[in-house]
Amino acid sequence: MIRTLEDFLTTWKHESDSTLKIFNTLSDESLNQKVYDEGRTLGTLAWHIVVTIDEMIGKTGLQFKATPHDAPKPGTAKQMAIAYKESSDAMVQAIKDQWSDGTLVEEKDMYGETWTVATILQVLISHQIHHRGQITVLMRQAGLVVPGMYGPSREEWLAFSDEAPE
Repeated sequence: MIRTLEDFLTTWKHESDSTLKIFNTLSDESLNQKVYDEGRTLGTLAWHIVVTIDEMIGKTGLQFKATPHDAPKPGTAKQMAIAYKESSDAMVQAIKDQWSDGTLVEEKDMYGETWTVATILQVLISHQIHHRGQITVLMRQAGLVVPGMYGPSREEWLAFSDEAPE
C-alpha cells in the first residue's frame, strides 16, 4: 500500500531496476518471440511497459518528459531500455519536484473510473510486474537467461551452488 511518496519511490526503485535488468538482457532477435501466433511479441510487451509510464501517469497531471504512449516501437532492445530508463527517471524526478504526500489522495479520472493517485501508482507497479512476468516466459523460450529480481534466478543460483532449489 502506498501511503507516502517515499513508499512509492522505494518500491519503484526496486521494480524499475528489475525491469532494466530484464530489458538489458534482451537480444534484438528475442523481441519477436511469441507464445502463440496471435500473441503479443516479447518486444511488444516490453514497449508496452515503456509507453505506459506516459499513458498512465500522464493522466495524473504530472508534468514530465516520457516516451509518448503512441510512440512507434523501436527496432532494438537497447533503444527500449534507454527509453524506459529515461521515462522512469523523468517521472521520479517530477514526482519529487511536483508532488507531496497529500497528492496521493487526490482523485483522478482513469479509464472511466475515479482513482486516487496512490491507486494509480500501485496499478503502475502491478502492471509492470505482470508484463515483466510474461516477458520472462518469452525470454526462456528465446533461450535467454532470466536475471533474478526477488532473489537469484536458477542460473544465478547455480553460479554459487551445485544445484538450484526445485
